[in-house]
Amino acid sequence: MTMMGFCGAWLILSCDKKLMAFHRKESREPFVFDCSCSEKNPKSLKKDNSSDGGPSEETGSDKVISFVVSPSEKLVALTDDSKRLILFECEPLWCCISIRWVVRRCTSLVFNPAEDELLVADKSGDVYSFSVVEPQREGELKMGHLSMLLAVTMSPDDNYIITADLDEKIRVSHHRSPYNIQSFCLGHHQFVSALQIPSNHSHWLLSGSGDGTVKLWDYKSGCCLQSWDLRLFDENPSSDPDKEKNMAVCRLTSSYDGCHVAVLCERVSTVYFFTLNQESEKKLVPHSRLHLPHCPLDVNFDMKGRLWLLSDSSDAPLEMYTLRQNSWECETENFELSRVTEALRPHWDTMEASTRANNHFEHLYKVSFDNVSVYLQKKQQRLDEQQLKRTKSQKANGNKRPKKELSSAKIQSSA
Repeated sequence: MTMMGFCGAWLILSCDKKLMAFHRKESREPFVFDCSCSEKNPKSLKKDNSSDGGPSEETGSDKVISFVVSPSEKLVALTDDSKRLILFECEPLWCCISIRWVVRRCTSLVFNPAEDELLVADKSGDVYSFSVVEPQREGELKMGHLSMLLAVTMSPDDNYIITADLDEKIRVSHHRSPYNIQSFCLGHHQFVSALQIPSNHSHWLLSGSGDGTVKLWDYKSGCCLQSWDLRLFDENPSSDPDKEKNMAVCRLTSSYDGCHVAVLCERVSTVYFFTLNQESEKKLVPHSRLHLPHCPLDVNFDMKGRLWLLSDSSDAPLEMYTLRQNSWECETENFELSRVTEALRPHWDTMEASTRANNHFEHLYKVSFDNVSVYLQKKQQRLDEQQLKRTKSQKANGNKRPKKELSSAKIQSSA
């Protein structure tokens, strides 16, 4: 999965099996880490040697699934399809601190504010805690869900773990005692695919879902403050109900000052902008939309509030947008952008391979079966048949003369 982030002056990209970092201000060599060339899991090697030559269930494709940058932007962690958890230090020089293995393939990870703990959510619904201070120590089970986890984040005060799963639930648990649940944020109608606590709004939570909505929560109480359906902003709504249904939010990111939010949906060539205002009655307000010729792969804000956009275009893989006079305008000439773009071009083959991936959320949509309408139809049919039988019986009985009338008629005739 192609992702983009910032770690100090470094722009980080995950493409296929590689994690790449490009310095935006100095002429440094890009840092490239290839997961396919990294250390293998000893357990999987033993299973491979003992097998009959077939592929082991423990082996994976080595593709990077997710990465995260620590709050201080000094550490980076990634997880891949081969169940590795790799920890990097990026300052003063890039170096790999540790390679550990997780029990199951992970979907999301987050550093705690103190940066001494790394939380990892996996496909089975469990959250594991890995030590950053002791980078060789194995992970410990922290908490679990009954369905696949898709996103995990932490409150800035380090008190709450917030998790989102396949069954439309957002759960807010106490960090030190995860069995103690603070609240549930309920209201989405499909899987929750993205979570974000906006900067300078530590008591709010943004969520995006496969139902095409973005919601703003007071996560401690579980109260929904605002909800927007992105499909309502489409000027040319699709006549295909499946296309409309499968509009999944894949990225939520907020600016460092917490005033602006950018939302990206998978396979949609539009970036949706919102503004956050704590004083206003409407906290989350639509601002504008950015229509693009290519589907963006990821977006992110830098510290200066500029939006960097990564697309599948070989002509302009990176673009930068700045807010001017209440409108997001493209930067045509920028030193940082030019430097990173030129450094990225030799690695474009990797980028292209990554962009050919299938829809990551398509298989997560629940298939609904309408058994109720069939049941009601059959029930109505039975009722109609019973009513018809009653009507026929009443007509037949109406044509027959009662026995008393027949007997009285006979007596009169004999007299």
